[in-house]
Parts: sequence; structure tokens; C-alpha cells
Amino acid sequence: MSQAQLATPVPRLAATWLTLVLLLVGVALLSVLLGAGDVGPTRALAALAGGGDPEARFVVGSLRLPRTLIGVAVGLALGVAGALLQAVTRNPLAEPGLLGVSAGSAFAVAVALLLGASATTLRVSAAQLGALAGCLCVLSVTRLRGVGSDPVRLVLAGAAFSGLLGSLTALLLLFDQRAADEIRFWVIGSLSGRRADDLLAVLPGLALAAAIVVSIARPLAALSLGERVASGLGHRPGRVRLLVIVAVALLVGAATAVAGPIAFVGLVVPFAARALAGPDIRRVLWLCMPLGPLMVISADILSRLLVAPSEMPLGVLTALCGAPVLVAVVRARRMPTL
Repeated sequence: MSQAQLATPVPRLAATWLTLVLLLVGVALLSVLLGAGDVGPTRALAALAGGGDPEARFVVGSLRLPRTLIGVAVGLALGVAGALLQAVTRNPLAEPGLLGVSAGSAFAVAVALLLGASATTLRVSAAQLGALAGCLCVLSVTRLRGVGSDPVRLVLAGAAFSGLLGSLTALLLLFDQRAADEIRFWVIGSLSGRRADDLLAVLPGLALAAAIVVSIARPLAALSLGERVASGLGHRPGRVRLLVIVAVALLVGAATAVAGPIAFVGLVVPFAARALAGPDIRRVLWLCMPLGPLMVISADILSRLLVAPSEMPLGVLTALCGAPVLVAVVRARRMPTL
């Protein structure tokens, strides 16, 4: 059956996208209204409307609203990055957290913090360079005989790489206690305490990644049909892969720099997008844009409410969503065609 036969009709796809966007708006509003503190929905809504008491205005304007906007950016970045990785490797288990891309980004930021890089822009640059190194390692592994063609082996290789970098990151904690406290707070993966300045620091990288994704969407769809077909249509597979690596590095680096390593978003979101839109990467990318923030913000709301007044690490909740998807894909008799 061809991709055209499997694809969702355009009107239905547009209706699905609009529904997801409306759900995202509703969840984002809940994120601003709900929290673990004393400011309840009524006070928060009054502050959001321009009134309310000073405490409510501070909580909404300085804490919850920036946190929600950062959640949108992180979810969008990780969801799109996961779809790009899965498309370029032709592997449904390719995900930044599982393959070590996020771990490479986290290790680079830990090194930058240890060296005294306190500026957010420096952390973002370090995270993107680390993610780039992780992407190159992933692409190299996919070229190895018997590894790249086997989704489970690829994930195992990524787990080994992630474990190595995680151990090195833990080793860095022994050198500087001041940096160690900051690294521990940052590597758990959370939107807590993030400021609007953090979002502004990653916007240029996200904008550049968006421009790259727009330019490679059509060639990437052709590449999914095979290198010969893509070449016959006038595309350059090597150049497409290089641009995908750069886009993924920018996206994962930006997300990791502001929220720490958050796994499984890049696995669950493309999986759900393909179920709704079919295998066409262009349609998958469109649906990943609202689905990623929807997953991250929903998990963040739960992280604030489940153990209030404390907070649960965001990565724990995304793992609870992602682990069943990972098991389902691995146990499937026939891997989904990308």
C-alpha cells in the first residue's frame, strides 16, 4: 500500500491539527491557573485578566506564564526532533533521549557549568554542540552492519552511550561543590524555576531549526522512499542528512539547555502523529508541533499537583507515558514502516 493510500485526507488532517491546537490552548491555560502554591485558579485568573493581588500577579506573570511558554518550546523542539531522527534513521525507536543525543547535550552543559559558564547563551551553545556530537554518533552507529538496521540494537547502543555520558556527568560533580549543586538541580529535567530570559536565549536556535526543517521537509519525504528515488528526484541524500543533524542538534540543545534532559517525548509524539496522519513526514511534523507541547505541559501540570506542595521530576511522568509505547513498538511483530 502506497503512502498516498495510507495518508489521512487533508480536511481531516486540518481538523485534527486544529483540535490539537485548541486542546493545547486549554492545557496552557490550566498550566497558568493551577500550581502547588497558595495562588488558586480564581486568584490566578484575576491576575491573568490584569487585576488580582500582587502575589497572584507575581506568581502568574513571573513563574507560571514563563514556565508554560518554555514548556511549549521544549515540547515542540523534542517532538519535531524525534520525528526527524526517526525519519533519517528509518527507525521508529530513534529518540534523542534513548540514543544519547540528550545525554551528549547534558554532558556538554555540565562541563560548561563546571568551567563557570553562568550565562544562559553559553549554556545553550554548549548544549547544542553536545547534541551535535550525539547526533553524529547516532548516525555513525546506524552505518554499522547489523546495528542500524535493528531498532533494538540501536537503542541498546544509545543506552550504552547515554550511560557512559551519565557516568562522566556524575564524575564532574566531584570537582566543584558549587557547580555540583547547580548541575544536580539542572540534570533532573524540569521546568521549575525557569525564567523568560531562558526562553529568549533559545529562540534564535529554534528559529534557525524551523527554517532548516521547512527547507528539508520535501527532500526528507523523498528520502523515505529510498536514496535512489530521492536522487532521481533531484535531491542530495547526504546533504539532507547533514541538515537533519544540524536541525536536531539545535532543537535538542535548546530544549536541554532550558529544561534539562527529558526523555521519551521524541518517541511518543511522532508515534502518535503517525497514528493520526500516516507515514508522510511532512504531515507528521505538522502534528508534532501541537502534540509535543501538549504532552510536556500536561506532564508538567501533573508534576506540580500529584505531590503538592513538592514537585515530581518532569522526566518521571514523560517516562511513564513513553515506556509503554517503547515496549509496544519493540514487541510488535512487524516494525512500523517510516
